[in-house]
Amino acid sequence: MAIDLSRISIRPFKLSDVDDVLLWAGDDRVTKNARMETCGSRVEALAFIRDEYIHPLGRSICLDDMSIGIVWVLPWRGDDRYKADLGYALGFNYWGHGIATTALKIVLSQVFQEFPHLRRLQAFTLVENKASQRVLEKVGFHREGLLRMFFNFKGKLDDLFVFSFLSTDGIPYSV
Repeated sequence: MAIDLSRISIRPFKLSDVDDVLLWAGDDRVTKNARMETCGSRVEALAFIRDEYIHPLGRSICLDDMSIGIVWVLPWRGDDRYKADLGYALGFNYWGHGIATTALKIVLSQVFQEFPHLRRLQAFTLVENKASQRVLEKVGFHREGLLRMFFNFKGKLDDLFVFSFLSTDGIPYSV
């Protein structure tokens, strides 16, 4: 089933997204590679939205305004405010349709205007998460290297690949 990618948008979360969020954030297949815990109930999904992602840094990936995933940008502070971390997760039923690529293209087209002091956007992937690595490379991120035993990921020290996109890289596509 092909999905018309023009139906994909990025917007702030709303509390009314709770049932949609529970569908994807409650799926272990989605959260196994993400820095988020699996939501086990509607109450947890509501807390996830209200306490974690109703702010300008967490955005809902939407298909026809229905939340099907998340993308976040977390700027560093102080002397490191020129950089930010990017992450994303997408509902399992939407994997492999180009939606994550489309969502990241939208974010990249906006992030350097939204955060004018930002010069470096970086993303990290688990070594075995090949699909996420492909998405990052498709939208113009550069693989910088392997960080060995870098991250305590869900109770286990894991190796991560680090990717970067600089404000000087320019957006090589239109959104």
